[in-house]
Amino acid sequence: MRGARRKTPSRSQRTGKSLFGKPFDGGKRMDHGGPQDQPQHPTEHQQPYHPQHPAMMRLYEVQKEVSTLGPQVCTFSGLQNDREYKRMERELTQLLLQVDQVDTEGKLELQGARKRAAQEVEGLLRYLEENASHPSRLAIEELSNAARQLLDERVVAPQRAGGVAEINDELVDALQEIILRLTQIKTEGRVPLRKARYRALTRLCAVQEVLEGRTPQQTLSLPLSGETHEAVNCINQVMVKVSMARSQLLALLMGLSGRDSCAHLSRILTEMQVELDALDVSGNAAIRNYRKQVVEEINGLLKHLDLEGEGDDTRRYDLAQNNSIREIEAVRAHVSHLREGVLRHCVTGDLRCKAELQSLLTHLDQVDTAKNPCIREARRRAVVEVQAVITFLDLREALLRRQPSPDEHPSHRAVWLVLGSLSDLQAQVLGFDGKRADKSYMILEELLTKQLLALDAVDPQGDESTKAARKQAVKFAQNILNYLDMKTDEWEY
Repeated sequence: MRGARRKTPSRSQRTGKSLFGKPFDGGKRMDHGGPQDQPQHPTEHQQPYHPQHPAMMRLYEVQKEVSTLGPQVCTFSGLQNDREYKRMERELTQLLLQVDQVDTEGKLELQGARKRAAQEVEGLLRYLEENASHPSRLAIEELSNAARQLLDERVVAPQRAGGVAEINDELVDALQEIILRLTQIKTEGRVPLRKARYRALTRLCAVQEVLEGRTPQQTLSLPLSGETHEAVNCINQVMVKVSMARSQLLALLMGLSGRDSCAHLSRILTEMQVELDALDVSGNAAIRNYRKQVVEEINGLLKHLDLEGEGDDTRRYDLAQNNSIREIEAVRAHVSHLREGVLRHCVTGDLRCKAELQSLLTHLDQVDTAKNPCIREARRRAVVEVQAVITFLDLREALLRRQPSPDEHPSHRAVWLVLGSLSDLQAQVLGFDGKRADKSYMILEELLTKQLLALDAVDPQGDESTKAARKQAVKFAQNILNYLDMKTDEWEY
């Protein structure tokens, strides 16, 4: 096998264009070859090779095969132990061997063409390996495995054993934490990593929605008695099947079911709907409502069964051109402009500025996230940016209007002194535009921590107003620290 160094695919490879540039064309240069590799005009010692030359024909066949494999490699989002990875690796390795076996007859032009062909194949091999073993890809898989283990222990395994699934707020919160950590994984703009992160997020969000929809249902009254109407027994039996189907759906979404498929479960749920539709429940509003509730539960499960192809459309996970993201970025740009004006002029009583900020919050609330967790996180962060400026203005205004009475409690006065320091520090945090490794970041973090310690040292001495003020000041200081962390965590869509 040739020992040429592998290279990462170029833009043309990532977009699925011909990996060799233009097809081989006799004596013309290939796109990847420079003038030093091949003369544009043949001399009497080096005649152009016709496309029918055996070596050129074989290399052209390799080009067609690579052009087919290229888009598959550049959008593959799996791991090295996946069957699809092994297939592409095997086919690319075979192509590399075929290129190495092309007889160049010692001619420089053919040697150059063969070298470029080998580099293209090796570049794809390297790109495939880099993405499948990238630390971010492994982090995505680690979090996905943590979610699978959690769901298996708390929901899937107990129901398979004939027990009751343990679903509560603690489980939902644990999943939410995993989702948040997934949104914070860096993809470096790589399509395979974006795709892997998006597919993991969509499944986890679907699981979370199923669980959140089921939690309150456990507290509902028991199904109606079969003596009420002859259709009730049938609805009760369907309800038991729905409960089992929900567990199967969670297993499917998390890859915990080796035998079932989304199509199979969809057929089962559809048959339940047909069975319910055939029931005669006319004249009894309570039974109609009961049936309607069960039908709605089935519809809620069916809408999550179309995730097998989710993530194949690049518009879903490559959010640079997403309209909602554009709206959010436009709001952030507006907030940045307002923030600069506030910090420059120390505006505190400008009602127009506050009104603009409030209108931006309203705008963000109306942004359609399409249940995309990355868009939701982008919107949440934009909301935090707006709220940070609003709270800064509110505190500055409160400090200016403050008129302490002569008999003010000393502890209460101490809290206000800390709030004055926090206001100055918040101004610095709002204007901070560095990284966590910067000295200015570490200084700000240390100063904010000192203010928290100062608040902790305040003794209310039984004064209720001081207790409330200190509690509010502690929350305010923690919010500033969280905002500073958010500004420097290098989050991406």
